[in-house]
Amino acid sequence: MTIKVQSEIDAIKQDNMRYTLFSWGKQGGLNPIVADRAEGVYVYDKAGKAYLDFSSQLMNVNIGHGHPKVTEAVVKQMEKVSFVYPGMATEVRGKLGKKLAEIAPGSLNKTFFTLGGAEAVENAMKLAKVYTGRHKIVSLYRSYHGGTHGAMAAGGDPRKHPIDSQIMPNVVHVDNPYQYRCAYGCEGVCASRCLEQMENIIKYENPSSIAAILIEGESGSSGCIKYPPGYWQGVRKIADKYGILLIDDEVMSGFGRTGKMFAVENHGVVPDILCMAKGLTAGYVPLGGIIVKDEIAAAFEEKALPLGLTYSAHPVSCAAALAVLEVYEEENLVERAAEMGRYVEAKVEELKEKHPSIGDFRNTGLLGCIELVRNRATKEPLVPWNAKPADSEPTYRMIAKIKELGMFTFAKWNFIFIAPPLNITKEEVDKGIDILSQVIAIADEYYVA
Repeated sequence: MTIKVQSEIDAIKQDNMRYTLFSWGKQGGLNPIVADRAEGVYVYDKAGKAYLDFSSQLMNVNIGHGHPKVTEAVVKQMEKVSFVYPGMATEVRGKLGKKLAEIAPGSLNKTFFTLGGAEAVENAMKLAKVYTGRHKIVSLYRSYHGGTHGAMAAGGDPRKHPIDSQIMPNVVHVDNPYQYRCAYGCEGVCASRCLEQMENIIKYENPSSIAAILIEGESGSSGCIKYPPGYWQGVRKIADKYGILLIDDEVMSGFGRTGKMFAVENHGVVPDILCMAKGLTAGYVPLGGIIVKDEIAAAFEEKALPLGLTYSAHPVSCAAALAVLEVYEEENLVERAAEMGRYVEAKVEELKEKHPSIGDFRNTGLLGCIELVRNRATKEPLVPWNAKPADSEPTYRMIAKIKELGMFTFAKWNFIFIAPPLNITKEEVDKGIDILSQVIAIADEYYVA
């Protein structure tokens, strides 16, 4: 690397760190990758080093980086109309709404567009409260629904703790059916026990006060905690029994990520409201939304819909989404996710034989998570849930090794995620698994037989 290139890198980092704030961490001592370009399943830094993107950035670049079809669609739309206020109709908005109605399950036919996943969840909860006249939301402890105030309240991610004294009230949390670490020691019947707990708590909280049950289509950044057979169906039955709406957060799990267009389709259930973002545009431009059943939409034919955003149905974002949806279909990426997911599972089984610190691997399509332990028998986590920095040395070492070996993937606590773009090849998976093997060797150092 030349002195000139290094000087450019240093200047970029300095401007970023001096004039911008980075997410979810202390601002001092950061050393971010200076991304320069991206193509396929790789991101390249300013020095030319390639990083295999093994988590689709934040599980959103589903079609891979740099697809020309999206660029072309965005440019064409910008040349035609770049922005109008959301009270105007545009051709691209109507086409996208119609396409989403075609691919969504059941009678989910009308979409309100947002610019991201947290906004989608916020508006879904608001709409559920207005529609039902109720005020409480039930959700799972090990879940994440976004970083805005209400979405953080709905999730169980410990990043909300610094603000939880002022957080949105009337959210009731229940246990996940976490089969690897069942709270009730009932492996094999975890679904029924957790459903029983959910219904009991709903009874305690007064069912007529609960507007909605909010769960992820498939668990994501909390550790890809797979729903056991019957769980989603059981939640649907509870919701129907008490007149509660069922909100499906597909922000991370939607658009082919789990081998189905929407993760809930793996369970044969139709929610009342479905939240979307991330894979809708594959992260190329911001866009999110909620799509609702016909009966919910019909309730606002004669009264005002109390939802509004300046950039709702942004024409450029809608154009990008239409192009991305075409890519999913033309390149068979939904089916490919299912196929490559099976290949990843086989490769991780081989890793388990080499690395005793791998306690569990949970995966659906290409949404997977390796859980690392200090002992397989006791299941003591390598790093505990919500670990303090002083207890996180193994994680920090692994994250540094991932970067050193030319990979980017999402990792925290005792979790390493595998969620590459859906167009990844077997050769690229092999390369990623080889890097992970070198990284997990660090976790093996802490294993106690």
